[in-house]
Amino acid sequence: MQNGMEIRSKERFFYGWYILIGSFIILFFNAGAVFSIGVMFKPMINDFGWSRGTFTIAYFVYMAVYAISLLLAGKAYDRCGPKWVIATSSILLSGGFMGISFVTAFWQYITLYGVVAAAGLGGTTLPIFGAIISKWFEKYRGLAMSLAFAGAGVGQFVIVPLITSLVQVHGWRTSFFLMGLGMMVVNLLLAFLVIKGNPDDLGYAPLGTTESETRAPREGQRVGTIETSEDLGLLEAMRTSSFWFFTVVMVICGSGDFFVSMHLVPFVTDHGISPTGAGNMLAWLGLMSLVGVLLAGPAADLVGSRIPIALTFLMRVILFLIIINYKNVVSFNVFTFGFGFTLSITAPITTMLVGRMFGFSNVGLMTGFIATVHHLSGGAWAYMGGLFFDRTGNYQSIFTISAIMAGIALLCSLFIKERRHKKRP
Repeated sequence: MQNGMEIRSKERFFYGWYILIGSFIILFFNAGAVFSIGVMFKPMINDFGWSRGTFTIAYFVYMAVYAISLLLAGKAYDRCGPKWVIATSSILLSGGFMGISFVTAFWQYITLYGVVAAAGLGGTTLPIFGAIISKWFEKYRGLAMSLAFAGAGVGQFVIVPLITSLVQVHGWRTSFFLMGLGMMVVNLLLAFLVIKGNPDDLGYAPLGTTESETRAPREGQRVGTIETSEDLGLLEAMRTSSFWFFTVVMVICGSGDFFVSMHLVPFVTDHGISPTGAGNMLAWLGLMSLVGVLLAGPAADLVGSRIPIALTFLMRVILFLIIINYKNVVSFNVFTFGFGFTLSITAPITTMLVGRMFGFSNVGLMTGFIATVHHLSGGAWAYMGGLFFDRTGNYQSIFTISAIMAGIALLCSLFIKERRHKKRP
């Protein structure tokens, strides 16, 4: 027993691995369901007679409410831990999805999808699980986050084709209901039976913490963590240029992520790809994100976060240029595989980079803020994609602007100072 806490991180099976597995499973089902909205795009607008701009207005509201919920969920997590945050959020998310199966008007859809489901998404997505994993792992934090976040990519690869088939056989209403029901059952069971927010509560130290670090904590430092009185708060972090360079990067990252995720299926079906083939492309987008996320965490452990971020946006510039100039089966697959690889690279890196620069005491709130602007921009750009299509009949302009923005993100990433920032007097 050291300072009233038994150090158990070297036991045969560290409890943090249960946390990792539980996080993987929740993200598996949630991401698979959430990303399936692209499969619902054309069936829903065909049934209701909505334009693409109208449909993506709901998605913009969804992302805006989701962004706000990320801030609230991050703050609630910092104060209360993960159990009730995940449980409450899961009820809202699942209830919204199940309710969509009964909508008959656009206002009902925008309320259930854009408000209710979105309000629940903030507590069941990557930033929250990144904050949880960061508490349980120290030395292998990047690898652990990559493994947990891989659930999102695997879920998209497995569930999107299932939903595509389900929509073709039983329609989008049944598909929404079953997705919501599945998420509710899985999330609630894991939230109450598996997920724990703080290793100290179970007598563990974070994996990788040395005995000496736990035996003699510095003043202001929590046992078994790297939190100190020198950690910066959100407002203090906002006084640094690195925070804002990274924020710009994440704004542009979100705009690309959600524009492509929302419009990939309608875009390729516009050019002769079958709905099944388009659904498979969306699935491969998710699987390739798994490859990217598995490499991103360990790479950030070895070489820091700036290099993986910069390479991500260099790839995106090239991919956007390809899709602007070539529209055929080969270019669609190159774009899908390449963009999918970049899709989630910033997910494990965000918590690591924020912690390295500002400390982990307020990591939930800070990553919540960054994720908020990330998703607000994503919703706005997905809506702009629909609006541009309605006015021009194609996606050429929006792809061109996206390429320019990716170049700006590449430059901003190079100006981030990846070191511990100190409080200003």
